[in-house]
Amino acid sequence: MKTSQSFGVHFTIKKEKAKDGVTNVYVSVTVNKERIHFALKHYVKVDNWDKGRGGLKIKVPEAKETNAYLEQVKFTITTYYQQLQIAGKEVTPQLLKSMFLGEEAEETFSLSKLMDYHYETAAAALTWSTLKHYAVTRRYLEKFLKEKRNTTDIRINDIDYKFIIDFETYLRNHKPKDHQRPMNNNGVMKHLIRLRKMTTLALKLTWISRDPFKNYKFRYKKVETAFLNQKELDSIKVKDFAVDRLNIVRDLFVFSCYTGLSYVDLMNLKENNISAGEDGANWIKLFRQKSNEPTNIPILPVAQQILERYRNADRAEITGTLFPNLSNQKVNSYLKEIGFMNGIKKILTFGVARHTFATTVTLSNNVPIETVSKMMGHTKIATTQIYARVLMKKISDDMNVLREKLEPEAPKRKAVKRSGLRKVS
Repeated sequence: MKTSQSFGVHFTIKKEKAKDGVTNVYVSVTVNKERIHFALKHYVKVDNWDKGRGGLKIKVPEAKETNAYLEQVKFTITTYYQQLQIAGKEVTPQLLKSMFLGEEAEETFSLSKLMDYHYETAAAALTWSTLKHYAVTRRYLEKFLKEKRNTTDIRINDIDYKFIIDFETYLRNHKPKDHQRPMNNNGVMKHLIRLRKMTTLALKLTWISRDPFKNYKFRYKKVETAFLNQKELDSIKVKDFAVDRLNIVRDLFVFSCYTGLSYVDLMNLKENNISAGEDGANWIKLFRQKSNEPTNIPILPVAQQILERYRNADRAEITGTLFPNLSNQKVNSYLKEIGFMNGIKKILTFGVARHTFATTVTLSNNVPIETVSKMMGHTKIATTQIYARVLMKKISDDMNVLREKLEPEAPKRKAVKRSGLRKVS
């Protein structure tokens, strides 16, 4: 760990521990305001000690020998410190003490070591895209440590409430030098959640004994994710483009709108993922790459037509998938063109397609939320509830039903009212 540290070695005595006027010499080692004291097996008379010099008074007969010994102790500890610095290792007073006394040093755990361990153990369970997010958080942590703490690493024990608040403040004030936008509130929270997962892992490994996030409260802002209404979806569905690449991306997007598949699951879709369901119709059956949750989706007619269109496509046969494989970056770029050419101001993404499936295609057509949750591969119903928007169309339909129930009663109330008035007069 490369870091700029304050370091010092000093000597003192403890008069209260003296016996018959004689006591040990104590060495004090300081690294970055962290200090440790330990006794040397060297004894001096209390009256002969020079507190200001940190050694024996010069006129004392044994001063030359004792002070030379203390200088050698200081030189030895300083040498150990320099060796650790050159090796890029974490330096602590406890480690220097252990090295000097020849003790087995207690292992210290750093944030970088923890994140390395997490990557090694989680690589098999997490998707590449999820691991990539952890790598981004790690880069922000390293930038923060370098710019604000003049170091590239930190002991896990040194991660406290102040560290979390300082890191949050750094993320909120960070101004990217490239084309990226400044981080919004929920983006900041996501980085802090990944840091919390690291400290939780450290707790489970007993690398730390306290939870630095115990008093921290995550603050989210509700964000209304875009989705297409039926009119917008229909306009894209029937739009014919002069360029093949736009027609392909349109089909992929519409297929996602009618199946709820994410981009990565759509790209991985193969023939063996299509099978007949209990109703005799074709179903998509797979495990979501993101959560590894099973997903069973009946293929609606619109989606089935798109499948048939690409069943014998050359580009799809090369990859062994049902659809041609396109990079996510290109697809997002083409979707922007499609949205612009259809006069849709919303930014089209496959996230919008999934939301459209959940909201416009299913929930607004009275498909139960439990069914939608299963089809989308959600592990919790609460996740699906985010999609359960009350649409204007649904409000209108529900109110029309209510109006039909109330209208037959309206004339009766008016008649009673008029009858009452005549009686009064």
